[in-house]
Amino acid sequence: MIRDSLFSPDFSSARRARTGVLVAEDNPMFRRILQSWLEEWGYQVTIAEAGEAAWRALNSAQPPQLAILDWMMPEIDGVELCRRIRARKSPAYQYILMLTARDNQRDRVLGFEAGADDYLTKPFDRDELRARLRVGKRILALQEDLIRAREGLRYQATHDVLTGTFNRGAILGELRRALDRAKRTGGAAGLLLLDLDHFKLVNDRHGHLAGDAVLLQAARRVLGALRTYDFLGRYGGEEFLAVLPDCDGGAAARAAERIRAAVADSPIAIPDDGAIAVSVSIGGVAAGEGCWTETALLAAADSALYEAKEQGRNRVVMAQALALP
Repeated sequence: MIRDSLFSPDFSSARRARTGVLVAEDNPMFRRILQSWLEEWGYQVTIAEAGEAAWRALNSAQPPQLAILDWMMPEIDGVELCRRIRARKSPAYQYILMLTARDNQRDRVLGFEAGADDYLTKPFDRDELRARLRVGKRILALQEDLIRAREGLRYQATHDVLTGTFNRGAILGELRRALDRAKRTGGAAGLLLLDLDHFKLVNDRHGHLAGDAVLLQAARRVLGALRTYDFLGRYGGEEFLAVLPDCDGGAAARAAERIRAAVADSPIAIPDDGAIAVSVSIGGVAAGEGCWTETALLAAADSALYEAKEQGRNRVVMAQALALP
């Protein structure tokens, strides 16, 4: 959703939460012992008495990050459960510790090939279990850091550094997807091209830091006037591009007027420099029966924006919607 575009990814809440551990074990006494130890060590424990229950727990909305699986279980054994977990190719890795009374090399190899990360032979030492779980937590922490880094790079590649809205390449990609969707479904797609009025004067009179503050706050006001499934991107300089999926000409015009009013509603406060009155000119267009090409849509919106400025700025001008043959 567009509201999220102003903020970079944050996984800190997951990091602060207690580590979840699934114990899949059909022996009641051994289950109770494991649960007691794990809760004493600060883990959040989920219990499963059979393989099907374990599989459901591992596919829940908030699945445990660590899994202690008994080799021999009713319904689905530990080896088959490992295979299913790894076959999902889930983005969130689950660390698997296999428990078994089997103690031969062939079985260990089979467990590792199925997807187990570690292996303990019953009976085992309590401190050894705790140490092996700590290894699992370290690996999960490394994976979380990698995910954070990957998502951070993805965010930086698609978002404008100053405003947090989509950058030019990303917003044009959203426009293409909206047009493709409208073409497939016979629906509509709207586009609004926005330009902050007299923005050069803001930079000249108040400095570029003030100009940056105006851009950021104006972007927030525009986002607040859009629907949650609309998209906003910085098109260049003080220009923004809003993509409105499933939006005909009338709805696009109403959205543009909401944006214009939201930006001009009150002056934007500038730290140590009072407040600056800001307005925006908007050129809009929407597809008719069929779908415009990206180039034609942008050209129509740009012409409408030019007309809005010629008419005195702080206004909305909608281009006539023409359909492709």
